[in-house]
Amino acid sequence: MIKLCVGAATVEELIDWHATHNDPDGCWIMRTRQTPKRAADDRRGGSLYRVFKGVILCRQAILDVTTVGEGIAARCEVKLDPTPVRVAPTPRRAFQGWRYLEPKDAPPDLSIEAFGDVPTELARQLREAGAW
Repeated sequence: MIKLCVGAATVEELIDWHATHNDPDGCWIMRTRQTPKRAADDRRGGSLYRVFKGVILCRQAILDVTTVGEGIAARCEVKLDPTPVRVAPTPRRAFQGWRYLEPKDAPPDLSIEAFGDVPTELARQLREAGAW
């Protein structure tokens, strides 16, 4: 699953925001209006990829997807692993809601050992130039 990250320009800002809005059990909850049709697939090892300013920068493992409330008040809660995994910066056009990302289109995880602590902007420019 892929979703725009509104209100945070970087992974660091997202982590800082969550630190001040933390759930008691430490997991992250993403709330959305409708329950994804592929929720069963998401529970079996799926991830939520996050788009920051037109670039996919991280993913979080999906731990559970539940619908809370009933009728017009029903909402979906996606429980996420509290540790974002950085991925190779990948451009993505704007969209509404969420979309499904096919496994073949998912950006690879970044390895700190292989690339060191590359600044996000530099990684994006290298990816756009085809050098990464």
